[in-house]
Amino acid sequence: MNKIQTAMILAAGRGTRMKHLTIDKPKPLVQVCGDTLLGHILNKIETHGIKNVVINTCYKGEMIKQEALKTQKLHFDFSEEQEALETGGGVKNALPLLLNNNGENGFFVLNADPLWDEPTESVLTQLEKVWNPDTMDVLLALVPIQRAFGDVPDGNYFIENNKPRRKKEGEKNIPYLFMGIQILHPRIFSKSLPFVFSLRDLYDEAEKKGTLAHIIFDGRWFHVGTPQAVIETETLFFADKK
Repeated sequence: MNKIQTAMILAAGRGTRMKHLTIDKPKPLVQVCGDTLLGHILNKIETHGIKNVVINTCYKGEMIKQEALKTQKLHFDFSEEQEALETGGGVKNALPLLLNNNGENGFFVLNADPLWDEPTESVLTQLEKVWNPDTMDVLLALVPIQRAFGDVPDGNYFIENNKPRRKKEGEKNIPYLFMGIQILHPRIFSKSLPFVFSLRDLYDEAEKKGTLAHIIFDGRWFHVGTPQAVIETETLFFADKK
């Protein structure tokens, strides 16, 4: 198993769909059953044994920094953005920090707004067991659409010949959804790339090259993107912790 030593959390988004919940704080600091979204994710990272964490920030970034630094067992670097660079631009901008923290053979990247349960083993462990830096540029965690809750977008991937294929325009009944959790190899950023772009562009390129891989997660996944999704997540997932 290729041990991944570094994780990045994408925390630069404005979170406008959270409405009143993000007027005075950034989306990663929205509370879900006694902890922030960021706190829940940092707990998953710490439990997995990762020590190095890079967080990109933009909207109310100082608040995110203060919250993260409460977790004293992790080493943090912060990639500050004057304007939000989207997912791809954010990781590209933070790449020197990721490489300085032993990310040269791959690093985790996690969105700041999903939560998930883990009935068998952690999704980070499942990704790590499959990761092969010699043959993979991108390794995505996918979940069956029927195990996705909260603010659930349409599915975005099919599995064909044991490889993920992103949906095409007009296709329906897409069975799998990307969880916002992945391992990336830094070489995918070596080509000339725009300043602001989506990681999805790199997934599509890896798909064409045959270097896009996946796991199918066996737990439930909660996308906490709206106030209603906060309520649903607390009701379904964290009710036993209240």
